[in-house]
Amino acid sequence: MNSDVVIRATGMEVLIEKLGMVEAERFVMLIQKDSFDYTKWRENLFNNMTLEELSQRAMEYRQRQK
Repeated sequence: MNSDVVIRATGMEVLIEKLGMVEAERFVMLIQKDSFDYTKWRENLFNNMTLEELSQRAMEYRQRQK
């Protein structure tokens, strides 16, 4: 498991790579302004999925990572 510092640095690298410096900064500011509750989001993330659908998505994700 990575430390918070590593996760934060990696996240910023990915944001900058995908969005560019200015839009990555805008994204961070939007997230900070938003009252985003990660725990509630995770509770509902897979609500409408069957176990088979979740398993299929996990297998597809793993194949893309190879």
